[in-house]
Amino acid sequence: MYFVDTIEVPGLGNRGYVAGGAHSAVVVDPPRDVDRVIAAAARRGVRITHVVETHVHNDYVTGGLELARVTGASYLVPAGAQVAYERVPVADGDRAEIDAGLALRALATPGHTPHHTSYVLQDDGRAVAVFTGGSLLIGTVGRPDLVEPRLTEQLARAQYDSAHRLAAELPDTTEVLPTHGFGSFCSAGQSDTGAETTIGRERTANEALVKDVDTFVADLLAGLDDVPAYYAHMGPANADGPAPVDLTPPRRADAEEIAARLAAGEWVVDLRNRVAFAEGHVAGALNFEADGQLATYLAWLLPWGRPVTLLAESAAQLAAAQRELVRVGIDRPAAAATGSPGDWVPAGERPRAFPRATFAELVPQQAVVVLDVRRDSERATGHIPGSLHIPLHRLRERLAEIPDGTVWVHCAGGMRAAIAASLLDAAGRDVVAVDDRFDAAREAGLIPDRLTPAEARDRTRADAVLLDVREPAEWAAGHAPGAVCAPLSGLAAGGELPQRAQGRPVVVICRSGRRSREAADLLATRGVRAADVAGGMQAWAEAGLPVVRDEQRTSPA
Repeated sequence: MYFVDTIEVPGLGNRGYVAGGAHSAVVVDPPRDVDRVIAAAARRGVRITHVVETHVHNDYVTGGLELARVTGASYLVPAGAQVAYERVPVADGDRAEIDAGLALRALATPGHTPHHTSYVLQDDGRAVAVFTGGSLLIGTVGRPDLVEPRLTEQLARAQYDSAHRLAAELPDTTEVLPTHGFGSFCSAGQSDTGAETTIGRERTANEALVKDVDTFVADLLAGLDDVPAYYAHMGPANADGPAPVDLTPPRRADAEEIAARLAAGEWVVDLRNRVAFAEGHVAGALNFEADGQLATYLAWLLPWGRPVTLLAESAAQLAAAQRELVRVGIDRPAAAATGSPGDWVPAGERPRAFPRATFAELVPQQAVVVLDVRRDSERATGHIPGSLHIPLHRLRERLAEIPDGTVWVHCAGGMRAAIAASLLDAAGRDVVAVDDRFDAAREAGLIPDRLTPAEARDRTRADAVLLDVREPAEWAAGHAPGAVCAPLSGLAAGGELPQRAQGRPVVVICRSGRRSREAADLLATRGVRAADVAGGMQAWAEAGLPVVRDEQRTSPA
């Protein structure tokens, strides 16, 4: 009888695994803090005899080398990986005996990296599970752009072939156990963080297995998002051989030392939740919540190698943060302190604070800067018209681009907005942190709705005016009954809405939906409650809705 235990690393969106039988076990893609892995094996009463890597990781520092050292286990690494330490090189088809009747078979699955290898767990010769690392994930695959830009398309095609190899060679009942894909930026798409899957399920749902190769590659490359900056340091660290982890408490700093470190340009990071930070904090400190994606975002924004002092509300919070940070190579804080802002500011000084708000509270505000710090892919799904867009990971070097005035900063849920607000506050800006889910912006009327033709018709039958923003000749050649012509060119030049549309909600339509979205955004910045029609008049006609053609008139009555 075999077992597989999962070692969750939720802050990075990864999983490691301990698999074995009655007496011994193998560990796949272990995190750097290997004490958790050793404890998991101890609970099972088994000895770790093998440690394996699916690839040289780009998103975290591995614990594999250290785990093999302290347990005496064989350290298996793909033969094609260029590493600076002794290991057992693994080639396609190699087998390792783990326990009685339990073996691990290597399958070359290049794509995430050129040397990527998956491992099939065999129980009495039957494939029961496959550790797919960054190859076949839940519904998607690992991204192919982390090695070398010139190899990206080649690796994307290799990902496709590797996914098909796994599907062809393994039974449908084989459990799929990936390392990435649970929020990791190594994933090319989003995976269900709580899902379990099999080869059979992936065969019907995974994008690499349901699309032809050219469509898959085109979609994969088009959907790639920004790469966290610290990834550039992870691969080399793993190839050189990571040092053992030191999780002993950092040296304690008093208020004067904290101030001195800030004055020297070092980073002081407050780990408390964003509500507590907004209510009071050390001037110049930055807020990275310990319960958020601390390691990902701190390592992404921190100038690599700059000393970090951690401020925590408790020793337990500080210890948990240290554990998170060593996983991405931030090994030893320069100093630390626990308590509250009253303990951390010099005598005679008071903590700083800034307000928090919801999207509904943004509605009546005038003459403020709205800053969107989401990523490009998130922004593309909808945004507040007139807002300034600077993704969080680019904010530090682009602060000078933000206009004067109070800055209302938002993200998708509040955590990244809090980081951004702390950066702005440290730079001396007046800031309001929007601590709200982004859906609330749409509910508050800050984002124009996008309607189907049928929804647009129903809304105009109620109280809205259908505003056609094509040019007069286009409008006359075919328009919806009751529509009012107001060309985008005129609105963009500062023109007023037609009299019939003033003071009323509007639904904007054009030929295909591009100009209508631009017009709806423009009108929203003027305070007009606007929606637009997806697909424009083309979709309107295809839906079988009536079209009026009036070649005699070039504008409505």
